[in-house]
Amino acid sequence: MVPTKKSAVLVDGVILNGPTTDAKAGEKFVEEAWRLIMEEVVLKATDVNEKVCEWQPPEQLKQLLDLEMRDTGEPHHRLLELCRDVIRYSVKTNHPRFFNQLYAGLDYYSLVARFMTEALNPSVYTYEVSPVFLLVEEAVLKKMIEFIGWKEGDGIFNPGGSVSNMYAMNLARYKYCPEIKEKGLSGLPRLILFTSAECHYSMKKAASFLGIGTENTCFVETDGRGKMIPEELEKQIWQARKQGAAPFLVCATSGTTVLGAFDPLDEIADVCERHGLWLHVDASWGGSALMSRKHRWLLQGIHRADSVAWNPHKMLMAGIQCCALLVKDKSDLLKKCYSAKASYLFQQDKFYDVSYDTGDKSIQCSRRADAFKFWMTWKALGTLGLEERVNRALALSRYLVEEIKKREGFKLLIEPEYANICFWYIPPSLREMEEGPEFWEKLNLVAPAIKERMMKKGSLMLGYQPHRGKVNFFRQVVISPQVSREDMDFLLDEIDLLGRDM
Repeated sequence: MVPTKKSAVLVDGVILNGPTTDAKAGEKFVEEAWRLIMEEVVLKATDVNEKVCEWQPPEQLKQLLDLEMRDTGEPHHRLLELCRDVIRYSVKTNHPRFFNQLYAGLDYYSLVARFMTEALNPSVYTYEVSPVFLLVEEAVLKKMIEFIGWKEGDGIFNPGGSVSNMYAMNLARYKYCPEIKEKGLSGLPRLILFTSAECHYSMKKAASFLGIGTENTCFVETDGRGKMIPEELEKQIWQARKQGAAPFLVCATSGTTVLGAFDPLDEIADVCERHGLWLHVDASWGGSALMSRKHRWLLQGIHRADSVAWNPHKMLMAGIQCCALLVKDKSDLLKKCYSAKASYLFQQDKFYDVSYDTGDKSIQCSRRADAFKFWMTWKALGTLGLEERVNRALALSRYLVEEIKKREGFKLLIEPEYANICFWYIPPSLREMEEGPEFWEKLNLVAPAIKERMMKKGSLMLGYQPHRGKVNFFRQVVISPQVSREDMDFLLDEIDLLGRDM
């Protein structure tokens, strides 16, 4: 049948007949951009001959990138040029020699999952608009709960471990005083929480954001390896009670950001049980050790936690962001705490089982299908493949530690138990100097200077920081399966090359 032409309809000066998007041109742009992504990102992801970064200072980069948005659109060939520039000047976090953060590498299966969700553009709040991704999230959460050691539980994927920690803090407070949801903060006792002095800074931010206050966050002292001291925790709890405060939460850490320390969970759980406190474990970084039969002992006692934050986008490479909050409770505590019962989304008279409309247990409305990335990787590799990913990363870490011990001019901060390798590089000019104030003052300048040189050269990226009285040192993190033993050797050789004249 030949479609009949209709007269143009004009409303407020806008012609309404037919779509205005040029679908053919759009499809061609997507195809060309896809080829560019494959050539410049995916195919070069494991090429050590490529630069990790093409460093430019901010003002120079503004000139190189055409950032101005104009009244009229630009042709596709120009947009593709912009895409190429964006790739060129972005840091290649999938490069085998990107060691800067607690994420790295390229997981091809997760990448495909991300392409799919970007194309489908779902929002994971109701089954009617996101049936597949809600079922995927349910399956992934169930499996993660099993690895924690719980028989049942609940959970939700969030935009970052920081948000998971905030969820847990608010959930613990709601469990302690449910009336806060309706009545707010007025009339409450002085609530106080306890966390490690080595905890992630999101704990302080969460206390501030939730109105608990940073002064009501007690930082418990750690031992020389960065682990919370349970005896100090109990002392602080008693002290807080004597001062009339109301303790409600302890946050332990499994895999601290800098040192990679694991708090003694069983002993901390004993303290929490004696005092009736919610135990949250921030395992955003270290939780993936649960996948390894060889290394899961690091989280001994995690099954006794009330809630756990775990980020598969770190060691398991599920792609940023992929972060779960897992809760032992099965009484719908998450939903009771966060539900707002929006009648335009969560109608109770739908034609299907509305228990699958899980969005009301989130503080978000629109929510990305983050679990799908992890699910696709897990399906591709299997549990054994994920276990091997963890085991290999930690074996490479052990290799690097032994090489550091052998090499002149390299000094470990502490003997690591996870993938965080913290060390100093001591240039030849300082190697005969006594380790006094002048030595440490000069050594403090070395890591930043080497970092500048490596970034401008583009040969690798490695993080550094001062930490609790220790002057600037490097923190090397091994994650990606694309990293080889040769990359570990190159790391030490390159640091020596860049710093030997200092």
